[in-house]
Amino acid sequence: MDDGTLRTAIAAADGDDPYRALRELHHARVQLNLELDRAEAVAVRRARAAGSSWQLIALALEVSKQAVHKKYGRT
Repeated sequence: MDDGTLRTAIAAADGDDPYRALRELHHARVQLNLELDRAEAVAVRRARAAGSSWQLIALALEVSKQAVHKKYGRT
């Protein structure tokens, strides 16, 4: 997501059309979450390749070791 898309979504919240505002904000949230998920997966792979334990990665992500292993253990 580029900065302009996020700014447009935030600006729409102050607009006259609340439905459009909700759609813009929802779309921006979905896009941002997808990008963050991809970046997190890359960071987890890099951490594992560098020798980090599942426990250390879990601590960084503030989740359980089991949760992080379940989500990323096969990647």
